[in-house]
Amino acid sequence: MSINNSFAIAVVCSSNMNRSMEAHNFLAKKGFNVRSFGTGERVKLPGTAIDKPNIYEFGTPYDTIYNDLATKDKQYYTQNGLLHMLDRNRRIKKCPERFQECSDKFDIIITVEERVYDQVLEYMESKDTQDNRPVHIFNVNIEDNHEEALMGAFLIADMINMMAKSNDLDNDIDELLHEFESRRHKDILHSVLFY
Repeated sequence: MSINNSFAIAVVCSSNMNRSMEAHNFLAKKGFNVRSFGTGERVKLPGTAIDKPNIYEFGTPYDTIYNDLATKDKQYYTQNGLLHMLDRNRRIKKCPERFQECSDKFDIIITVEERVYDQVLEYMESKDTQDNRPVHIFNVNIEDNHEEALMGAFLIADMINMMAKSNDLDNDIDELLHEFESRRHKDILHSVLFY
């Protein structure tokens, strides 16, 4: 069975740093047409104290963020994995992007937490319908740490591979999701909206 790599895919988390970028990296290596985004107001990364996060505007290059954290406390940010994550990110694309500022159209949008899923739905529903092109929006809950982001990337790739084998995704989606949820023991939220 042939695989359809032509889907335009978006993976979305809150800050376009960890979960969406891990999945972006993984899917891109498998030849999929993928982009990644965040839905937050700003990019937030943990700081040296819980009440002092590092906050950046979307569009700030990963390189700039990397250098900023390395200057602040290289040992700390190396130990907690942030510099490694930023190093990976800057090899994939230039900067974190905000979903609400993107005008591109996707066939599949995958979010990694329910709050982000709700933000994507809210944004999509606020736009005027133009050409009635369907977009499938899914949510797979993935904890925001390095290990879970990696496992989540495998999970998302598995789901996308299943969909890519379908000749008629709109028709097959319910069956595919049911099979995926049973096999992976994960609940998936799903909506269909239109551009």
